Amino acid sequence: MDESDWAELKHAAVRARANAYAPYSGFTVGAAILSETGRVFAGCNVENASFGATLCAERTALAAAVSAGERELRALVIATGAKSPTPPCGICRQCLTELAPGLAIRSYAGEVCADYAVAALLPDAFGRGHLD
Repeated sequence: MDESDWAELKHAAVRARANAYAPYSGFTVGAAILSETGRVFAGCNVENASFGATLCAERTALAAAVSAGERELRALVIATGAKSPTPPCGICRQCLTELAPGLAIRSYAGEVCADYAVAALLPDAFGRGHLD
């Protein structure tokens, strides 16, 4: 990944964040995921009065990529209005581990960013091998 790839993903994540529906928390999030074929898929968080039904931006972007037939994913950018970069929540970590265990993640809070690796965020993750 070069910086122009990260910049493109950040731009897509920021645009997606503008569409977030977060009337309860006010915490708007945008995410953009890059597939190995070079396609970018964006998503935003969609809250619900039944909080368990809330969708995170990372999972909406992931679902968009999978729905388009993409299974090889390269990088994810998260954009929030937080004071510091935020990693994916636990549910998102599990979903990302399932479909993109080698994914590179960069989270932005304004111009400040932090880099993460899915495997480091969810060590000893539950997976396909545990279902035997």
